[in-house]
Amino acid sequence: MLEKILKLGNPLLYQKSEKVLPDEVDSLTPSVREMHKLVIAFRNKYGAGRAISAPQVGLMKRVICFNVERPITLINPTLSDLSEEMFELWDDCFSFPNLLVKVRRHKSCKITFRDENWGKHSWDLTDDLSELFQHEYDHLEGILATQRAVDNKSFKFR
Repeated sequence: MLEKILKLGNPLLYQKSEKVLPDEVDSLTPSVREMHKLVIAFRNKYGAGRAISAPQVGLMKRVICFNVERPITLINPTLSDLSEEMFELWDDCFSFPNLLVKVRRHKSCKITFRDENWGKHSWDLTDDLSELFQHEYDHLEGILATQRAVDNKSFKFR
């Protein structure tokens, strides 16, 4: 199942995703279900993994599937209120599962998104959830953690 995840170097990973229209939500349901299953499959294999973005499976739509405490689908998320305070961490990614990249992320942020019933939500995130969302949001913008490396020595194998 994990072979469905696009790997580092695939040109689709560097493209910006398109917004989901309200009438597209139902047709995306099978892909969203599969993405949620991929999060669990990745976690079972690698012992890590909390979210995946649609471009990582070749679906060029603005959808993120989170599974921290329970599965949640974020449609057309936006990112705002980025804190000035930053922190460094070793980031990993489903698209390069054995590589870690040292990046800087904002300590806090705000996200706004639609759910699968088109309800609107806003969350204020801090620390690891802020970092996680920034990572997944970058995928929607066609940006990988490798492009955010602190320097050219910020790479290591898991």
